[in-house]
Amino acid sequence: MGLKCGIIGLTNSGKTTLFNCISDTKAAITDFAYSTNKSNVGFCYVPDERLSKIDTMIKAEKLVFATLDLVDIPGLAKGASQGEGIGNSFLADVRQCDALIHVLRCFDNPNLPHIEGSIDPVRDIEIVEFELQVKDLEQIEKKITKVEKAAKVGEKEAKKMLEILLKHKNHLENFQNIRTLDVTSEEKAAVADMMLLTDKPVMFVCNVNEADAVNGNAYVEQVKDALAQTGDEILFIAGKIEAEIAELQSEEDRAEFLADAGLTVPGVNKVIQTAYKMLNFISFFTVGGKENRAWTIKKGTLAPQAAGVIHSDLERGFIRAEVIKYDDLIRYGSELKCKEAGKLAVEGKNYEVQDGDILHIRFNV
Repeated sequence: MGLKCGIIGLTNSGKTTLFNCISDTKAAITDFAYSTNKSNVGFCYVPDERLSKIDTMIKAEKLVFATLDLVDIPGLAKGASQGEGIGNSFLADVRQCDALIHVLRCFDNPNLPHIEGSIDPVRDIEIVEFELQVKDLEQIEKKITKVEKAAKVGEKEAKKMLEILLKHKNHLENFQNIRTLDVTSEEKAAVADMMLLTDKPVMFVCNVNEADAVNGNAYVEQVKDALAQTGDEILFIAGKIEAEIAELQSEEDRAEFLADAGLTVPGVNKVIQTAYKMLNFISFFTVGGKENRAWTIKKGTLAPQAAGVIHSDLERGFIRAEVIKYDDLIRYGSELKCKEAGKLAVEGKNYEVQDGDILHIRFNV
């Protein structure tokens, strides 16, 4: 199950630097606005200390972490919804993403002028969100025009759809994002195929100078104050430091570099893990033999469907799942000792898989 995260923001905010720190693919970085007209695409592994600990206890030939697809979308400009900058190509790429990582420039650098003339991350948020809102409003208005014709001749479903669309239109006209609109599951499903830009979950990453890597700065506090009521995730990282860490091959060198910078883990690890959880994704594990592996599922997934993520035959012929909790494995030290302690549960088709479950699927086809 792939989760595609789009990295967005104004030009020269540090988006591509973040992409290069996280992704297997490296993209060119320049100090020039709009120096590229296409998105960079890559993937990254989702850091998970649990899987690493499992691997020290139960050996396998290979260790496979969950992955996250990434799209570094070219810098946005004021007026993008009307074609400014790289305009609509940016917005089309945003539409294909499941979640967004919004990078904000929160550092001063006189040698790298801000496209708006000053450093103001709250203003930058408003610029980007306004462009997304305008595009959503344009799309909804087109849909309203089509639905109104059917509603006028008395089609009940069309009338209901029109009410839903007008509710969304009113929200956008008040400069609000669709993700903050109070909707029923039926209303949400009615507009799902539109993949509205402002309906996507967003996390904000404040890109700060090296000196502010540990405690942040006044710009970060401005962002926190502005978003205090939204519940959106806000992280801050020093992109320059993260880029240097990403270049190091040795774990010892990375640990030493982090310590010198006053950090315990790379900031990009938190970005990846937060992005992974934004859509309620969790991981379960399969262990032993050829690979110790993390598998991605939605929270609330039942055991047969989780088995199907591994292979369709496992879902089709599902009999039961033998489940060991991660904490129990760590406590008792082996699968055998967990079984002897009564910590191996046999679960059927109605079992909801939990984050960190270690599964053995029994099936027959």
